[in-house]
Amino acid sequence: MGAVKTPPRAVVRNAARVLLLDPEGRVLLVEGGDPADPGAGTWWFTPGGGVEAGEDARAAALREAFEETGHRVAELRGPVARRSSVFPFDGRLIEQRELFFVARVPAFEPTTVGWTELEQRALAGLRWWTLDDLRATTATVYPEHLADLVAEALAS
Repeated sequence: MGAVKTPPRAVVRNAARVLLLDPEGRVLLVEGGDPADPGAGTWWFTPGGGVEAGEDARAAALREAFEETGHRVAELRGPVARRSSVFPFDGRLIEQRELFFVARVPAFEPTTVGWTELEQRALAGLRWWTLDDLRATTATVYPEHLADLVAEALAS
């Protein structure tokens, strides 16, 4: 009888994400996928990323929003939501614990200039979405209840 293979242990990653909302009520999303599995397709999600050592989630959210969009956020509200998920990414199993913040921003043209080498391999672009776009899309969007989060943020 063969040995039972132990599944890989997930790497825990704390992350901070930002719902960037412009005056028209649009939210900026990033399209990306797993660079180790391009056949898995892509999905859309809010800008953000890992909290670095010695950094709190709010500082990480501000830094990541700037690095991923080129726009420096002046003020954050929240956290407004939490999410935890486990997924494969770049050859590793990740358990990501996310805090979501909200920032009201002027309309701006996002840039990818600040993307890291990994982000250049994993991310495909950025796009502004209306609430109607989010509710109608057949594309995969994370978190799954993002339209509800955006609606709540716009109402407050």
